[in-house]
Amino acid sequence: MSKGSTMPVGRQDWSFSDETIYLNHGSFGPSPRVVQTVREEWSQRLNANPMDFYLRQFDAAIDHAAERLGKWIGTEGRDLVFVDNATVAMNVVAESLTLGPDDEVLLNDHEYGAVFRIWRSVCEKTGAKIVSPTIGIGSDDQPRRFESASDISEPIIRAITPRTKLIIISHITSATAIKFPVEEVCRVARERGIPVCIDGPHALAMIDLNLKKIDCDFYCASLHKWLSAPFGAGFLFVHRKWQAKLKPHLTSWGRSLGGCPSRWQDNLNWLGTRDPAPFLSVPAAIDFLEGFGLENFRSQTHELARYARHQLEPILGQVATIPDSMDWYGSMIAIPLPADVSRKAKPNAIHPLQQKLWNDHHIEALVTECHGHRFLRASCHLYNSRADIDALCSAVARLLPGERGQ
Repeated sequence: MSKGSTMPVGRQDWSFSDETIYLNHGSFGPSPRVVQTVREEWSQRLNANPMDFYLRQFDAAIDHAAERLGKWIGTEGRDLVFVDNATVAMNVVAESLTLGPDDEVLLNDHEYGAVFRIWRSVCEKTGAKIVSPTIGIGSDDQPRRFESASDISEPIIRAITPRTKLIIISHITSATAIKFPVEEVCRVARERGIPVCIDGPHALAMIDLNLKKIDCDFYCASLHKWLSAPFGAGFLFVHRKWQAKLKPHLTSWGRSLGGCPSRWQDNLNWLGTRDPAPFLSVPAAIDFLEGFGLENFRSQTHELARYARHQLEPILGQVATIPDSMDWYGSMIAIPLPADVSRKAKPNAIHPLQQKLWNDHHIEALVTECHGHRFLRASCHLYNSRADIDALCSAVARLLPGERGQ
């Protein structure tokens, strides 16, 4: 079904207010109405008889959802577990890895801020060290431009030492929207006996994800992004050699309430009383995208991101840091802001350009930050159109002189 469009999809399938132009699916991607409905139906089943649901229905339902997701991402349901989001998944990995004072955790300068914070906390407790090679900071005024995948993989690989105990790498970066060469990094890491944890919230649905082919040790993802599953749905993939070593970030019963045989997911499937409707709605989100056609989804959203790139570059007077190819970016693109505009942001504050886009034009588009450089990131989904991009570009063109003059 993924080869052709069988179902027309558009803005009417989501719940946006009429005045909102939403170009930030990469941060908080809302579910289409049909997935919202399925989520509500699961919650209603829970509330109709919680005892029956938790003791007699839950195990089979969560297994079915995991099997469906597993087939979709090139693995098996037995090798993944649902969690609230990628941050929870990364915390579980951090809880499970044994580190000591002589050990190193290898990230890079494009990794997500919360991921850095997780591993910084772990290293402070254990005495281990974070190693973060520079791959794309560039000059004071301009971020680095990439020309080949080796520009990214080689600095990471060069930073591996005998003390490296884990490599953490984004599949698609958040701030800069770049597809990273995770397969090459995983290949080298396997040869050296080093586990790899991939931070992959943006990859699911945006690219054809095959975990068996990548062969990583851990994969962390949020499902509310490009798959558009409900908020509160994510997963953690764990290679079988690590499953027995996994430790939960919270301690609860650690077993099935329905009396099923013990398995490694038990510590995370049951964390006390919670509504599992977001997890159980994942098959409905898969059905929705497959109904439109996955190849069509990727092509259509990439072409919108590409259109945004070509329109924004002359307005901003900046060039994207990656080649203009689907090999480098998918459904979102990040264009550097001019240096004088970039510097307008205060630490830990919303950039004034982003705030004005919403306040003055009801446009949600994100201004991201990567080591002092700021980017305007446009994220596109099936509810977006060229008219949305045109509105963004028109607003930026009007606001930019003001930003420079502040």
